[in-house]
Amino acid sequence: MLDFRIHTFLTVCKYMNFTRAAEELGLTQPAVSQHIRYLEEAYRTKLFFYQKKKMFLTEEGTTLLRAAAAVNHDEIHLKKQIAELRGGVKTLSFGVTLTIGEFIMPRKIAEYLRAHPKTNVKMTVANTQELLKQLNSGLLDFALVEGFFTKSEYDSLVYSEEPYIPVCGREYSPRKELRRIEDTFGERLIVREAGSGTREIFERYLESRNFQIRDYKRVVEISNISAIKALTEAGAGITFLYEAAVKKELEAGTLVRIPLQDFYLAHDFTFIWPKNSIFSEYYKELFEILAV
Repeated sequence: MLDFRIHTFLTVCKYMNFTRAAEELGLTQPAVSQHIRYLEEAYRTKLFFYQKKKMFLTEEGTTLLRAAAAVNHDEIHLKKQIAELRGGVKTLSFGVTLTIGEFIMPRKIAEYLRAHPKTNVKMTVANTQELLKQLNSGLLDFALVEGFFTKSEYDSLVYSEEPYIPVCGREYSPRKELRRIEDTFGERLIVREAGSGTREIFERYLESRNFQIRDYKRVVEISNISAIKALTEAGAGITFLYEAAVKKELEAGTLVRIPLQDFYLAHDFTFIWPKNSIFSEYYKELFEILAV
């Protein structure tokens, strides 16, 4: 079991605030400070520092956080496994980003449940950063993400490489011939909300070309992919999505690919779990089972 002072450290790191950590733990602030001092003395280093009244981890503190988070995650997972052995029912808890959850995983989960009918499945759909928080806190066993993450903090395997394409409705009439990315700036862009992985991919591509979302004269932001596709099919504008998300519509002909000559973009969907986990082999086995 983790030392209770490590739990205090993890909670302080969660909020970067001693008072909020004390409230969550049901401790006094002096008790929280005492736990952190104990760890600093034990490891003979400072774990936090302040800059303009804001708390930050030192390099040594960051190293301890990575190790402690992995051990904490493993302890939670171990307790869950033991409880499942007692109860006889296994639960698969994982997180996915929206595109993966809506267009990739349903078929794979159905296949998994046919092979493991006594297993419960809990799939959390959220953006990459929220999934990383839940993974770090032990709420998820693993995650499948499309967004960017710090690779040094997690073990990972590439689940698939997904093409990212521009599409419009079958009857859509652009203002002019769309041959290059800048030709699309006069069209209405229908796009996911800021912070979503699907949008971040597109924004990073635009930045690599010295462009931005605001170069589009008209922008519609929608947090639901199905709504984006419906609007695009109706001729309300153009959009950029993973090919997997529009596969059915492309096959049916209700959406068509815009043949931009200078646009090629593909991005990895990545299977991630806590770095150096003692359950790494288990996660690798799950990866093979859920592989595309």
